[in-house]
Amino acid sequence: MREYITAFLLVFGTLGMLLAGLGMVRLPDLFMRMQATAKAATIGLGGLLGGAMVAMWSRNVVALVLLTLIFTFAIIPVAAQLIARAAFRMGVPLWERTRENDLIRKKPSRSRPFID
Repeated sequence: MREYITAFLLVFGTLGMLLAGLGMVRLPDLFMRMQATAKAATIGLGGLLGGAMVAMWSRNVVALVLLTLIFTFAIIPVAAQLIARAAFRMGVPLWERTRENDLIRKKPSRSRPFID
C-alpha cells in the first residue's frame, strides 16, 4: 500500500512541476508566469517531498520533509509577490490584454490612508 501512495504522490508532484514548466513557456507576461510557477512548483515540490517521505518513512525524514514543506509554502508565495512588485515598479510591461491593474497608485481616500 505504501508503494501506491508513494507512486501517486510522485506522479502528482511531477505533474505539478510539468505545469510550472508549461506555465513558463505558454503564458504571455512575467506576472502570469510567476504566478503559475509559484503555485505549480509549490504543489509539485509538496508532492515530490511527500512521496519521498512516505517511501523513506522514519522520524528524521518526516521531520525534515515537514519542515521543508512549511518553509516552502511560507516563502515561495511571498518571494514571488515581492519579485512581481519589484518588476512592476521597474516598469516591466503588462500583457496588452490585461484589464485590471491593482498596483497602480491611486489617490488615497480620506477615510483610509495610502499604504504603499
